[in-house]
Amino acid sequence: MIETVVALCMFMMPENKLIEHRIQTDYKTCLSMKRESMRNSSGGTDYRCGKVMAVIELNIDGSKSIKKIVKSKDEQEN
Repeated sequence: MIETVVALCMFMMPENKLIEHRIQTDYKTCLSMKRESMRNSSGGTDYRCGKVMAVIELNIDGSKSIKKIVKSKDEQEN
């Protein structure tokens, strides 16, 4: 199923390549997780929070995860 969710995305720099994404409950949680990730990072990665349209997968435990990002908020506005 496709949903719009808040996601914390991790990019490998300098290629700016998306390597991981996680659903967050809201922007506040996302920004908190971003700060924690940046503190624990050894560098070479960039973390960004944003609203994305994504293909969502339902896990066995009932939680949701992003299978594939279809569009970011910036792309949706254009």
